[in-house]
Amino acid sequence: MKVVEAVPEFADAFGFDEFNQMQREALPAILETDHNVVASAPTASGKTALAELAICRTLRDEGTALFIAPLRALTTEKESEWERFEELGYSVYVVTGERDLNPRRAARADILVMTPEKTDSATRKHDSARYSFITDVDCVVIDEVHLLDSETRGGVLEVTVSRMRRICDPRIVALSATMPNIDDVAAWLDAPDETTFEFGDDYRPVDLHAGVKTYTHGENSFADKYRRLYRAFDLAEPHIRDDGQALVFVSSRQDAVRAAGKARDELAKRDVPIGARGDYDFHNEAKELGNDSLRKGVLDGVGFHHAGLSREDREAVEEWFKEGKIQLLFSTSTLAWGVNLPARCVVIRDTKHHDPLEGEVDISPLDILQMLGRAGRPGYDDVGYGWVVCDHADQNKYRRLLREGKEIESRLAEDLDSHLNAEIAMGTIRDLDDVMSWLETTFYYRRAQSNPSAYDFEDLRSRVRDVLDRLVSRGFVEMNDDLAIDATQLGRLTSKYYLRLGTATRFAEVANRDRITADDILEAVAGAADFRQVSARQSEVDAIDSVLTGVSTSLDGGPQKVLAILHAGMANSTPSELRSDAWVIRQNALRLLSALREFLDTFADARAANLARRVEARVDHGVSGEAAALTAVDGIGPRRARKLATGGLASPTDVVDAGVKELTRAGLSQGVAERVVKSAKNLPAPEIDWGAFPESVTRGESDMHEIRITNSAGGGKVGIRVTVNGVEMSEKECYLTDEVAVPVGVFGATDDELEFAVEVTFPDLPLLPIRETRTVRVE
Repeated sequence: MKVVEAVPEFADAFGFDEFNQMQREALPAILETDHNVVASAPTASGKTALAELAICRTLRDEGTALFIAPLRALTTEKESEWERFEELGYSVYVVTGERDLNPRRAARADILVMTPEKTDSATRKHDSARYSFITDVDCVVIDEVHLLDSETRGGVLEVTVSRMRRICDPRIVALSATMPNIDDVAAWLDAPDETTFEFGDDYRPVDLHAGVKTYTHGENSFADKYRRLYRAFDLAEPHIRDDGQALVFVSSRQDAVRAAGKARDELAKRDVPIGARGDYDFHNEAKELGNDSLRKGVLDGVGFHHAGLSREDREAVEEWFKEGKIQLLFSTSTLAWGVNLPARCVVIRDTKHHDPLEGEVDISPLDILQMLGRAGRPGYDDVGYGWVVCDHADQNKYRRLLREGKEIESRLAEDLDSHLNAEIAMGTIRDLDDVMSWLETTFYYRRAQSNPSAYDFEDLRSRVRDVLDRLVSRGFVEMNDDLAIDATQLGRLTSKYYLRLGTATRFAEVANRDRITADDILEAVAGAADFRQVSARQSEVDAIDSVLTGVSTSLDGGPQKVLAILHAGMANSTPSELRSDAWVIRQNALRLLSALREFLDTFADARAANLARRVEARVDHGVSGEAAALTAVDGIGPRRARKLATGGLASPTDVVDAGVKELTRAGLSQGVAERVVKSAKNLPAPEIDWGAFPESVTRGESDMHEIRITNSAGGGKVGIRVTVNGVEMSEKECYLTDEVAVPVGVFGATDDELEFAVEVTFPDLPLLPIRETRTVRVE
């Protein structure tokens, strides 16, 4: 069937002219019914077209489609790939981070593209104006629904889909690689038999021969990598010699670069005919690459691919691999889920990888099967070859995986308390009956029905009730005598920031301390439950000790490493030994710092919140305490903040006072200087007006005075605190626009002098507090 016959108005949105057999069989269910659809099919069999057909059906009905991609890197690829829809007059919008969200574009979009995590975030906030667009979704396409079985992300996808069905009840089209228990997924999503498709290996465009190869494990993990690499060379070499291509999956970006470099030397030593140095046009194209190592390797027919490359470099590698100019490609697992780059031979060199937050972990069975599914080039090969290289001890595990596949299990139970707390915080669960009703909407419940012994189905309800009781006892939820349920402030903040309950408890304890320091804030974050599995490798110990010289801490092991990374980040001097994990750890720490700031604002005071905000700015930008305030100004990045602070400008007010002329002398262009000054003027700049505040008071007498906090710049949230001789008299938070009056009592007490201090702090901004004092004599 030709595309133009099935969807004439959308024919230009497809990259081909005719549907294959698998697509033809599923097409009527997608285009001609309103039922939910579940389809599993081998990798490279054309599942993307099913997603696009579902989107076309939705657009034809003037609805909004949401495409949930398994990885963030793939959302940008879809944005580029689906420019074809843009050319037909439909809007495609990728919803990424909180700061970058454009609610108007999201609301106007015909096709939304999001990750499970971002969809989770949007559905939790669906009743806010910023995220109300999520309630207008008419069709949800879940790419790679077998992500449900992911230990770290499966629970998020599961509760998000269940929540979407309660919020707006969209049509669900779930796509997957082969999964033995597709009936469980179909039953969970209420997809009837006639719209549930299980396309077997006979739908693979190329047969797959998959197997396991072992190596002898040594004592040195670095040497082991090279043992596995040479094993991969041995497996790939015959196919390369026969004009085939090989794709080798490794565990990290760094490994991809190193393996590619080693491969060039080894293939030359083995005299394997590979490379295109005689291709003049290719030689000129390669000069445009931004990555030096990649530029050198591709001419020898060897490349690497990972998410750290620029988009242009990644696209060039993909195109050259498709054209056969690159014959040996090393990649991280990202490529397994993304662009369809088949190779005659696929080798998984690494079955484990280092996770900055979890330490050394196995690559998931789902990833293993996805990688192997890339073996076999349609139109070029009759058979593809896929190999898992592993230690002797693991061979039976992987042989069983290749033989039996992997059933999709629910991972909800592993973080059930956090997910249940989130539902209560949103108000979708209001009593005990709601808890049980919610449970029955989950894949967890369906899978427990299907496999009652493994999930202990008979006790499922009592276990969920136990989780609820723990939430109540720990202060996240409150339940009255009528069994009505509501979230506490602690529970709502925990849900808002996706915190583990242990982390939230730790933050609440910090907020209740009498005095909070910057070290307390850093230690609370580094010691959070989110970093419990971080490991400190032996090669990192000296660097950790060096960074933390003079820092008192009770942390050790992985959390101590996190603390070192945060301290080093603030000083913009992360040791090379810690850099490989630093980015991921710092990004997670910034989320936690933002959460802790709100915990402090809620349970402590504005001063503590402001301190956390300044610490967050330093960790985020790598600037000194003096320069942190400048990062609040649009147009002042870390480097510029450091330079201006060195020149004596330490606040937005200083920037405004300096003016455009002085900023241009400091090296800013005229346009940038004007933008910086304009932005600085939009930030609050309070002044304390003491009015007719007395210089003395008669002992035993009292008088009331009014202090005014005035502001001639932009508005903002402030905390105002008044103390006398260090004892707090009053404290309030408000949104400061023009001015606010603060009544202050002057009492002739037993002291000879009274020192009144007024402090204005900014709980949401990294600006230094403004503090002034007045001394009153008691006569």
